[in-house]
Amino acid sequence: MHPILEEKTILFPVIILAGLGIIMVYSASSGISMEVFNNHFHFLKRQALFCLISLGVLFFLASFPYKLLKPLAYILFALALGLLVAVLFPGMNVEAGGAARWLNLGGLTFQPAEVAKLALIIYLAYSLSKKQEMIKDFSVGFLPHVIVFFLFSILILAQPDFGTVVVLGLITWGIMFVAGVPVLHLIAPVPLMVPFVYFLVFKVDYRMDRILAFLNPWQDPTDTGYQITHSLKAFGSGGIFGKGIGMGMQKLHYLPEPHTDFIFSIIGEELGLVGVMTVFVLYATILMRGLAIARNTPDVFGRIVAAGLTLSLGLQVIINTGVAMGVLPTKGLTLPFLSYGGTSLLVNMAAMGILINIGASRHYDG
Repeated sequence: MHPILEEKTILFPVIILAGLGIIMVYSASSGISMEVFNNHFHFLKRQALFCLISLGVLFFLASFPYKLLKPLAYILFALALGLLVAVLFPGMNVEAGGAARWLNLGGLTFQPAEVAKLALIIYLAYSLSKKQEMIKDFSVGFLPHVIVFFLFSILILAQPDFGTVVVLGLITWGIMFVAGVPVLHLIAPVPLMVPFVYFLVFKVDYRMDRILAFLNPWQDPTDTGYQITHSLKAFGSGGIFGKGIGMGMQKLHYLPEPHTDFIFSIIGEELGLVGVMTVFVLYATILMRGLAIARNTPDVFGRIVAAGLTLSLGLQVIINTGVAMGVLPTKGLTLPFLSYGGTSLLVNMAAMGILINIGASRHYDG
Protein backbone atom coordinates (compact mmCIF):
# COMPACT_ATOMS: atom_id res chain seq x y z
CA MET A 1 0.00 0.00 0.00
CA HIS A 2 1.24 3.52 -0.80
CA PRO A 3 2.56 5.40 2.26
CA ILE A 4 0.00 8.17 1.67
CA LEU A 5 -2.87 5.70 2.05
CA GLU A 6 -1.34 4.15 5.16
CA GLU A 7 -1.10 7.49 6.97
CA LYS A 8 -4.52 9.01 6.29
CA THR A 9 -4.61 10.20 9.91
CA ILE A 10 -2.01 12.81 8.97
CA LEU A 11 -2.88 13.39 5.33
CA PHE A 12 -6.58 14.21 5.67
CA PRO A 13 -6.24 16.82 8.46
CA VAL A 14 -3.37 18.47 6.56
CA ILE A 15 -5.45 18.70 3.36
CA ILE A 16 -8.46 20.05 5.28
CA LEU A 17 -6.32 22.68 7.02
CA ALA A 18 -4.65 23.71 3.75
CA GLY A 19 -8.04 24.00 2.03
CA LEU A 20 -9.42 26.05 4.90
CA GLY A 21 -6.25 28.15 4.70
CA ILE A 22 -6.94 29.07 1.07
CA ILE A 23 -10.49 30.12 1.96
CA MET A 24 -9.45 32.14 5.01
CA VAL A 25 -6.49 33.77 3.26
CA TYR A 26 -8.91 35.03 0.61
CA SER A 27 -11.38 36.23 3.21
CA ALA A 28 -8.68 37.98 5.26
CA SER A 29 -6.75 39.49 2.36
CA SER A 30 -9.26 40.42 -0.35
CA GLY A 31 -9.58 44.01 0.87
CA ILE A 32 -5.83 44.49 1.22
CA SER A 33 -5.30 42.81 -2.15
CA MET A 34 -7.74 45.15 -3.88
CA GLU A 35 -6.15 48.21 -2.30
CA VAL A 36 -2.55 47.27 -3.09
CA PHE A 37 -2.87 45.24 -6.32
CA ASN A 38 -6.29 46.36 -7.61
CA ASN A 39 -7.25 42.69 -7.59
CA HIS A 40 -9.27 40.88 -4.93
CA PHE A 41 -7.67 37.55 -5.81
CA HIS A 42 -3.92 38.31 -5.67
CA PHE A 43 -3.20 36.50 -2.38
CA LEU A 44 -5.80 33.81 -3.10
CA LYS A 45 -4.16 32.81 -6.38
CA ARG A 46 -0.68 32.80 -4.88
CA GLN A 47 -1.76 30.75 -1.86
CA ALA A 48 -3.55 28.24 -4.10
CA LEU A 49 -0.38 27.91 -6.20
CA PHE A 50 1.77 27.54 -3.06
CA CYS A 51 -0.61 24.84 -1.84
CA LEU A 52 -0.50 22.91 -5.12
CA ILE A 53 3.31 22.93 -5.21
CA SER A 54 3.54 22.05 -1.52
CA LEU A 55 1.19 19.10 -1.90
CA GLY A 56 3.43 17.84 -4.68
CA VAL A 57 6.40 18.06 -2.29
CA LEU A 58 4.42 16.23 0.41
CA PHE A 59 3.51 13.37 -1.95
CA PHE A 60 7.10 13.14 -3.22
CA LEU A 61 8.64 12.97 0.27
CA ALA A 62 5.95 10.56 1.46
CA SER A 63 7.26 8.18 -1.22
CA PHE A 64 10.93 9.02 -0.60
CA PRO A 65 12.55 6.55 1.86
CA TYR A 66 13.35 8.68 4.89
CA LYS A 67 16.62 6.82 5.56
CA LEU A 68 17.99 8.33 2.35
CA LEU A 69 17.91 11.68 4.18
CA LYS A 70 20.93 10.58 6.20
CA PRO A 71 23.54 11.26 3.49
CA LEU A 72 21.76 14.56 2.76
CA ALA A 73 22.02 15.80 6.34
CA TYR A 74 25.30 17.67 5.88
CA ILE A 75 24.22 19.06 2.51
CA LEU A 76 21.00 20.42 4.01
CA PHE A 77 22.95 21.83 6.95
CA ALA A 78 25.40 23.64 4.64
CA LEU A 79 22.56 24.91 2.43
CA ALA A 80 20.66 26.31 5.42
CA LEU A 81 23.81 27.93 6.77
CA GLY A 82 24.56 29.52 3.40
CA LEU A 83 21.03 30.91 3.09
CA LEU A 84 21.17 32.38 6.61
CA VAL A 85 24.44 34.12 5.71
CA ALA A 86 23.11 35.35 2.36
CA VAL A 87 20.05 36.98 3.94
CA LEU A 88 22.37 39.35 5.84
CA PHE A 89 23.67 40.96 2.64
CA PRO A 90 21.90 44.14 1.44
CA GLY A 91 20.60 43.74 -2.07
CA MET A 92 19.86 40.07 -1.54
CA ASN A 93 17.53 40.45 1.42
CA VAL A 94 14.05 41.92 1.66
CA GLU A 95 13.25 44.09 4.67
CA ALA A 96 9.85 44.31 6.34
CA GLY A 97 8.98 45.76 9.72
CA GLY A 98 12.61 46.66 10.44
CA ALA A 99 13.86 43.09 9.93
CA ALA A 100 15.66 41.45 7.00
CA ARG A 101 14.35 37.90 7.25
CA TRP A 102 13.57 37.23 3.61
CA LEU A 103 15.90 36.38 0.76
CA ASN A 104 15.31 37.37 -2.85
CA LEU A 105 16.89 35.06 -5.40
CA GLY A 106 15.88 35.65 -9.00
CA GLY A 107 12.56 37.18 -7.99
CA LEU A 108 11.77 34.31 -5.63
CA THR A 109 11.29 35.50 -2.05
CA PHE A 110 11.50 33.06 0.83
CA GLN A 111 12.45 32.90 4.51
CA PRO A 112 15.72 31.01 5.16
CA ALA A 113 14.91 30.50 8.86
CA GLU A 114 12.08 28.15 7.87
CA VAL A 115 14.45 26.07 5.77
CA ALA A 116 16.99 26.12 8.61
CA LYS A 117 14.42 24.68 11.01
CA LEU A 118 13.89 21.56 8.87
CA ALA A 119 17.60 21.22 8.08
CA LEU A 120 18.49 21.45 11.77
CA ILE A 121 16.05 18.67 12.70
CA ILE A 122 17.45 16.29 10.07
CA TYR A 123 21.07 17.14 10.91
CA LEU A 124 20.58 16.70 14.66
CA ALA A 125 18.73 13.41 14.13
CA TYR A 126 21.52 12.05 11.95
CA SER A 127 24.30 13.21 14.26
CA LEU A 128 22.63 11.98 17.46
CA SER A 129 21.63 8.64 15.95
CA LYS A 130 25.28 7.97 15.02
CA LYS A 131 26.46 8.69 18.56
CA GLN A 132 24.08 6.50 20.55
CA GLU A 133 26.88 4.51 22.16
CA MET A 134 28.43 7.70 23.56
CA ILE A 135 25.26 9.80 23.89
CA LYS A 136 25.79 10.29 27.63
CA ASP A 137 29.22 11.82 27.08
CA PHE A 138 28.90 15.62 27.44
CA SER A 139 31.47 16.35 24.74
CA VAL A 140 29.83 13.94 22.28
CA GLY A 141 26.08 13.92 22.92
CA PHE A 142 25.54 17.51 24.03
CA LEU A 143 28.28 20.02 23.21
CA PRO A 144 28.60 19.64 19.39
CA HIS A 145 24.85 19.97 18.89
CA VAL A 146 24.59 23.04 21.08
CA ILE A 147 27.40 24.64 19.08
CA VAL A 148 25.41 24.03 15.89
CA PHE A 149 22.34 25.58 17.51
CA PHE A 150 24.32 28.66 18.60
CA LEU A 151 25.77 29.04 15.11
CA PHE A 152 22.27 29.14 13.63
CA SER A 153 21.11 31.42 16.45
CA ILE A 154 23.79 34.05 15.87
CA LEU A 155 22.87 34.32 12.20
CA ILE A 156 19.13 34.48 12.92
CA LEU A 157 19.58 37.06 15.71
CA ALA A 158 21.40 39.25 13.19
CA GLN A 159 18.20 39.52 11.10
CA PRO A 160 16.92 40.09 13.93
CA ASP A 161 14.49 37.29 14.89
CA PHE A 162 14.67 36.36 18.57
CA GLY A 163 11.41 34.39 18.50
CA THR A 164 12.70 31.89 15.94
CA VAL A 165 15.84 31.38 18.03
CA VAL A 166 13.65 30.46 21.01
CA VAL A 167 11.75 27.96 18.83
CA LEU A 168 14.98 26.44 17.50
CA GLY A 169 16.29 26.19 21.06
CA LEU A 170 13.22 24.30 22.23
CA ILE A 171 13.44 21.98 19.23
CA THR A 172 17.16 21.35 19.81
CA TRP A 173 16.75 20.58 23.50
CA GLY A 174 13.67 18.44 22.80
CA ILE A 175 15.48 16.40 20.16
CA MET A 176 18.49 15.85 22.43
CA PHE A 177 16.14 14.67 25.19
CA VAL A 178 14.47 12.17 22.85
CA ALA A 179 17.89 10.99 21.65
CA GLY A 180 18.93 10.13 25.20
CA VAL A 181 21.16 13.05 26.22
CA PRO A 182 21.20 13.13 30.05
CA VAL A 183 18.75 15.61 31.59
CA LEU A 184 21.56 17.03 33.76
CA HIS A 185 23.47 18.00 30.61
CA LEU A 186 20.35 19.67 29.21
CA ILE A 187 19.60 21.80 32.28
CA ALA A 188 23.18 22.60 33.35
CA PRO A 189 23.73 25.43 30.77
CA VAL A 190 20.34 27.07 31.39
CA PRO A 191 21.54 29.39 34.23
CA LEU A 192 24.39 30.57 31.97
CA MET A 193 21.87 31.49 29.26
CA VAL A 194 19.65 33.59 31.54
CA PRO A 195 21.79 36.79 31.31
CA PHE A 196 21.78 36.60 27.50
CA VAL A 197 18.01 36.11 27.37
CA TYR A 198 17.54 38.98 29.86
CA PHE A 199 19.65 41.28 27.71
CA LEU A 200 17.94 40.28 24.46
CA VAL A 201 14.45 40.76 25.91
CA PHE A 202 14.55 43.43 28.58
CA LYS A 203 17.28 45.63 27.09
CA VAL A 204 15.71 45.88 23.64
CA ASP A 205 12.91 48.46 23.61
CA TYR A 206 10.50 46.87 21.13
CA ARG A 207 10.74 43.46 22.79
CA MET A 208 10.17 45.01 26.19
CA ASP A 209 7.13 46.82 24.78
CA ARG A 210 5.74 43.46 23.64
CA ILE A 211 6.15 42.02 27.14
CA LEU A 212 4.39 45.01 28.70
CA ALA A 213 1.63 44.85 26.10
CA PHE A 214 1.18 41.16 26.83
CA LEU A 215 0.88 41.79 30.57
CA ASN A 216 -1.66 44.60 30.13
CA PRO A 217 -2.73 45.15 26.49
CA TRP A 218 -5.60 47.45 27.45
CA GLN A 219 -3.29 49.97 29.09
CA ASP A 220 -2.24 51.27 25.68
CA PRO A 221 -4.72 49.80 23.17
CA THR A 222 -3.86 52.28 20.41
CA ASP A 223 -0.12 51.59 20.39
CA THR A 224 1.76 48.71 22.08
CA GLY A 225 -1.43 46.78 22.82
CA TYR A 226 -3.03 47.41 19.42
CA GLN A 227 -2.50 43.95 17.91
CA ILE A 228 -3.55 41.97 20.95
CA THR A 229 -6.64 44.04 21.73
CA HIS A 230 -7.96 43.83 18.18
CA SER A 231 -7.22 40.12 18.08
CA LEU A 232 -9.21 39.63 21.28
CA LYS A 233 -12.05 41.72 19.85
CA ALA A 234 -12.12 39.39 16.83
CA PHE A 235 -12.51 36.31 19.04
CA GLY A 236 -15.04 38.03 21.29
CA SER A 237 -17.27 39.12 18.43
CA GLY A 238 -17.23 35.70 16.77
CA GLY A 239 -19.34 33.98 19.40
CA ILE A 240 -20.12 30.30 19.00
CA PHE A 241 -20.77 30.07 15.26
CA GLY A 242 -19.01 33.21 13.99
CA LYS A 243 -20.17 36.02 11.75
CA GLY A 244 -19.71 33.97 8.59
CA ILE A 245 -16.86 33.77 6.08
CA GLY A 246 -16.14 37.19 4.64
CA MET A 247 -18.20 39.03 7.26
CA GLY A 248 -15.43 39.83 9.75
CA MET A 249 -14.57 43.44 10.56
CA GLN A 250 -11.14 43.22 12.19
CA LYS A 251 -9.42 42.47 8.86
CA LEU A 252 -10.58 45.84 7.52
CA HIS A 253 -7.53 47.89 8.51
CA TYR A 254 -7.90 47.11 12.21
CA LEU A 255 -5.93 43.92 12.82
CA PRO A 256 -2.43 43.98 11.27
CA GLU A 257 -1.34 41.00 9.13
CA PRO A 258 -4.80 39.37 9.16
CA HIS A 259 -3.86 36.85 6.45
CA THR A 260 -0.52 35.81 7.98
CA ASP A 261 0.34 36.10 11.69
CA PHE A 262 -3.23 36.73 12.87
CA ILE A 263 -5.27 34.52 10.56
CA PHE A 264 -6.39 32.52 13.61
CA SER A 265 -8.11 35.65 14.91
CA ILE A 266 -10.03 35.96 11.65
CA ILE A 267 -11.05 32.31 11.97
CA GLY A 268 -12.30 33.07 15.48
CA GLU A 269 -14.32 36.04 14.26
CA GLU A 270 -15.80 34.49 11.12
CA LEU A 271 -16.14 30.82 12.17
CA GLY A 272 -16.55 31.31 15.90
CA LEU A 273 -15.81 28.84 18.67
CA VAL A 274 -16.87 25.96 16.42
CA GLY A 275 -14.26 26.91 13.83
CA VAL A 276 -11.55 27.43 16.44
CA MET A 277 -12.20 24.04 18.08
CA THR A 278 -12.30 22.32 14.70
CA VAL A 279 -8.86 23.71 13.88
CA PHE A 280 -7.53 22.55 17.26
CA VAL A 281 -8.94 19.05 16.74
CA LEU A 282 -7.28 18.79 13.31
CA TYR A 283 -3.91 19.87 14.72
CA ALA A 284 -4.29 17.56 17.71
CA THR A 285 -4.98 14.63 15.38
CA ILE A 286 -1.76 15.28 13.44
CA LEU A 287 0.31 15.79 16.59
CA MET A 288 -0.98 12.68 18.34
CA ARG A 289 -0.23 10.59 15.26
CA GLY A 290 3.22 12.16 15.02
CA LEU A 291 3.95 11.27 18.65
CA ALA A 292 2.74 7.71 18.06
CA ILE A 293 5.09 7.37 15.08
CA ALA A 294 8.01 8.74 17.09
CA ARG A 295 7.25 6.43 20.02
CA ASN A 296 6.93 3.24 17.97
CA THR A 297 9.58 3.63 15.28
CA PRO A 298 12.46 1.27 16.18
CA ASP A 299 14.96 3.05 13.93
CA VAL A 300 16.74 5.71 16.02
CA PHE A 301 17.14 8.18 13.16
CA GLY A 302 13.48 7.86 12.17
CA ARG A 303 12.33 8.19 15.77
CA ILE A 304 14.32 11.39 16.34
CA VAL A 305 13.22 12.94 13.03
CA ALA A 306 9.56 12.14 13.75
CA ALA A 307 9.82 13.61 17.25
CA GLY A 308 11.55 16.73 15.95
CA LEU A 309 9.02 17.35 13.18
CA THR A 310 6.09 16.82 15.56
CA LEU A 311 7.63 19.10 18.18
CA SER A 312 8.29 21.81 15.59
CA LEU A 313 4.69 21.73 14.34
CA GLY A 314 3.32 21.72 17.87
CA LEU A 315 5.43 24.72 18.90
CA GLN A 316 4.30 26.72 15.87
CA VAL A 317 0.65 26.00 16.63
CA ILE A 318 0.97 26.78 20.35
CA ILE A 319 2.90 30.02 19.81
CA ASN A 320 0.75 31.40 16.97
CA THR A 321 -2.59 30.60 18.60
CA GLY A 322 -1.27 31.65 22.01
CA VAL A 323 -0.27 35.06 20.64
CA ALA A 324 -3.61 35.48 18.86
CA MET A 325 -5.53 34.71 22.06
CA GLY A 326 -3.33 36.91 24.22
CA VAL A 327 -1.78 34.18 26.36
CA LEU A 328 1.73 34.64 24.90
CA PRO A 329 3.71 37.80 23.98
CA THR A 330 3.48 38.90 20.36
CA LYS A 331 5.74 36.96 17.99
CA GLY A 332 5.56 37.01 14.22
CA LEU A 333 5.05 33.32 13.48
CA THR A 334 2.78 31.81 10.87
CA LEU A 335 0.10 29.22 11.62
CA PRO A 336 0.99 25.97 9.78
CA PHE A 337 -1.07 25.23 6.63
CA LEU A 338 -3.41 28.18 7.32
CA SER A 339 -1.36 31.39 7.13
CA TYR A 340 -0.41 32.98 3.82
CA GLY A 341 3.17 32.29 2.83
CA GLY A 342 4.94 29.96 0.44
CA THR A 343 8.03 29.14 2.53
CA SER A 344 6.11 28.16 5.64
CA LEU A 345 3.60 26.07 3.69
CA LEU A 346 6.29 24.32 1.64
CA VAL A 347 8.46 23.46 4.66
CA ASN A 348 5.53 22.24 6.76
CA MET A 349 4.20 20.11 3.91
CA ALA A 350 7.68 18.67 3.40
CA ALA A 351 7.81 17.86 7.11
CA MET A 352 4.47 16.06 6.91
CA GLY A 353 5.65 14.10 3.86
CA ILE A 354 8.70 12.87 5.77
CA LEU A 355 6.55 12.04 8.81
CA ILE A 356 4.12 10.06 6.65
CA ASN A 357 6.99 8.07 5.15
CA ILE A 358 8.41 7.25 8.58
CA GLY A 359 4.99 6.17 9.83
CA ALA A 360 4.28 4.01 6.81
CA SER A 361 7.74 2.46 6.67
CA ARG A 362 7.86 -1.33 6.74
CA HIS A 363 10.21 -0.98 9.69
CA TYR A 364 7.39 0.64 11.67
CA ASP A 365 5.53 -1.83 13.84
CA GLY A 366 2.92 0.54 15.39
